[in-house]
Amino acid sequence: MRTFDLTPLYRNTVGFDRLFSLLDSATGVDAAPGYPPYNIERTGENDYRITVAVAGFTADELTIEAKENSLTLRGEKTEAEAPESAQFLYRGIAARAFERRFQLADHMEVKGARLENGLLHVELVRNIPETKKARTIAIS
Repeated sequence: MRTFDLTPLYRNTVGFDRLFSLLDSATGVDAAPGYPPYNIERTGENDYRITVAVAGFTADELTIEAKENSLTLRGEKTEAEAPESAQFLYRGIAARAFERRFQLADHMEVKGARLENGLLHVELVRNIPETKKARTIAIS
């Protein structure tokens, strides 16, 4: 039996969750996150939130860019000078640069972003134009 790994599509798109949920349940594929770890939440009928763990990064070291149907999150850590008396026995906190891209569905817009407790929250909304919404036609 042939299996398909939809992980790259599922974890890098926002707004296609219904389609990928159906495909995942049919194929039994689970998404596995990379660096930095992140969540994609559905907070309402047309509202979504991407939460990225960016411990150690400040707001000045993070960049969020929305272009067409793509959302790019970048983190570039500025090299902080450690005091001369500091001697690390173990350095386990990742301070490497990253770039994470998400493909957005049509009509998805970034509402805003906030950095709180080492988590970057990016709020998204699907704004469907009135011309694309279902409407009731009166019968005469």
